[in-house]
Amino acid sequence: MKAKKSLGQNFLKSESALNKIVEAGDLSMEDTVLEIGPGKGALTKKLLEKKVKVIAIEKDRELFALLSEKFEKELKNRNLVLVNDDILDLKTSVYDLKGGAYKIIANIPYNITGAIFKKFLTEKNQPERMILMIQNEVAQRILARDGRESILSISVKAYGEPKMIVKVPSRYFSPSPKVDSAVISITNISRNMFRKNKIKEDVFWVIVKAGFAHKRKKLSSNLKSYVRRENSSIINELGNKRAEELSLEEWINLAKSITE
Repeated sequence: MKAKKSLGQNFLKSESALNKIVEAGDLSMEDTVLEIGPGKGALTKKLLEKKVKVIAIEKDRELFALLSEKFEKELKNRNLVLVNDDILDLKTSVYDLKGGAYKIIANIPYNITGAIFKKFLTEKNQPERMILMIQNEVAQRILARDGRESILSISVKAYGEPKMIVKVPSRYFSPSPKVDSAVISITNISRNMFRKNKIKEDVFWVIVKAGFAHKRKKLSSNLKSYVRRENSSIINELGNKRAEELSLEEWINLAKSITE
């Protein structure tokens, strides 16, 4: 079956990469796994071998039919729930996916990477962890090892702990994409950061987005409308920096200072 470019389909064919993904999931028989875009079922098969319950969401009708036939036994046994739908339309409550009680493990369509992060990191019923195959360039942006943060990296770190698992060369896919990929894990997903620091989640993101609104401008310029005279000391301290230079901890301190 030919991959559909419009759906961002690139089928992973590396056994070693598949094993690394499953291993990073730290799976037990009691786990429920949400798989996004199972494709031809290579990862689905590996997950089912771990005796976990898999809920696989496949948008492509042809692949849905192929998977229905391939995993007929697992579907009958209810070890696998196969859904023909768009993952961005998924309601976790419909499938009894409770907060902290399921894991997302997937080789996701790269054209909706940002939307998937936003949906599930801010979901009321957040997953306990996410193991995702994404573009290597995006993985590097999330980890920000060069010290340059982004809205994406701050967004991920505000809710969980990202870690690089393995880089996956493009030749391990069919068809081969133009870029290399990487498997990352995001563990300990929660809203504890907001609760611990007594920051309103929506207000925090208003401040972060304002800070990144004009990347070349300094924070003192981007955030001037949010800072009152009595709490301007934090801007005096950080104002000469640009948004990408601030760590998550500095964003937390900045948000607390502005909102107190």
